[in-house]
Amino acid sequence: MNAVTHTQTMTKRALHDPAWLKWGLIATALGFILLFLCLPLWIVISEAFAKGWTAYISALAQPDALAALRLTLLTAFITVPLNTVLGVCAAWAITRFEFKGKSLLTTLIDLPFSVSPVISGLIFVLMFGAQGWFGHWFSDHDIKIIFAVPGIVLATLFITFPFVARELIPLMQEMGSEEEEAALSLGASGWQMFFQITLPNIKWALLYGVLLCNARAMGEFGAVSVVSGHIRGLTNTLPLHVEVSYNEYDFVGAFASASILAGLAIVTLVLKSILEWRQGK
Repeated sequence: MNAVTHTQTMTKRALHDPAWLKWGLIATALGFILLFLCLPLWIVISEAFAKGWTAYISALAQPDALAALRLTLLTAFITVPLNTVLGVCAAWAITRFEFKGKSLLTTLIDLPFSVSPVISGLIFVLMFGAQGWFGHWFSDHDIKIIFAVPGIVLATLFITFPFVARELIPLMQEMGSEEEEAALSLGASGWQMFFQITLPNIKWALLYGVLLCNARAMGEFGAVSVVSGHIRGLTNTLPLHVEVSYNEYDFVGAFASASILAGLAIVTLVLKSILEWRQGK
């Protein structure tokens, strides 16, 4: 009996970490969060309001700031719906069909994650720039891609493409296709099957992917910086406007614009937590 009790005690000790280790890890994690997440956020907010509420509103009401905000919203308005449709199509093709090149398609979906955003922007410059592969054709037809809104949209579309597809693929693989096949066997059309069976099952993962895609589209800097040309009032998105304002020592304007992006990040985090909770249920 003593041997059994001793064994149980040793097992219990092995499965429970000592208190000093638990609290040490908690303190380390909290210190990291405070130092690298909360402190920068506090600095952004405090610097944005360093000269008062009036200066903050005035900085955001500048024509260049408003133009940057409009362009950021326009870019997200175009890229997010497109990536939603493309992501659903890619996830559907990968999880519901067997075809040659399936593994290659899965790898290509992850390509924007593995390529530097700056390199991605440079690729578009090499393709659509004045001296690029298709640049002469676009110039002859008076179509401007690089240093214009289309180039910004294309770069953002490439960078944000994986988010929706990557959220849907694991879920749809886990779901299987039994319910969809049953619906088809009962006479449902393809669209009825999708809207009544597939979409309700993937809606939370889809919203989660759309949320991440939207956050990245509004906050993208590297690829957009390469293709935009930094034309004030025309091709500067909000992240680029922050850089330009800071370089010109307009600290209130820079941090005021940055506070908008920080607010977007906080809203995204809250919605992300809600969607994770709903998806878990």
